[in-house]
Amino acid sequence: EVQLVESGGGLVQPGGSLRLSCVASGFTFDDVAMSWVRQGPRKGLEWVSAVNWNGRNTYYADAVKGRFTISRDNAKNTLYLQMNSLKSEDTAVYYCARPLGVDSGYDLWGQGTQVTVSS
Repeated sequence: EVQLVESGGGLVQPGGSLRLSCVASGFTFDDVAMSWVRQGPRKGLEWVSAVNWNGRNTYYADAVKGRFTISRDNAKNTLYLQMNSLKSEDTAVYYCARPLGVDSGYDLWGQGTQVTVSS
């Protein structure tokens, strides 16, 4: 089966940290770029970050730049998102997703993991 499975979400206080993981299966993970996308309450989808196939090129939305770090371990077919200095505005369901290309949407999504930043 072709799938992405996220984990690592939870409740964290403002200023705290979480690391999300996404395990891929059913496709050649090390051939493709990967992204993190989030959807906050009563909000649309917001692209968060992306990384190229070998992890050497990373990209971030302005809202998370300097606080979040995307990485991957191709030997483990796993994508990560390290989130530091979390803010209430980061509260969202976080999805890993496989992009079709630049500005071309996504063809595969995980089930999502909830991140709640609250005191």
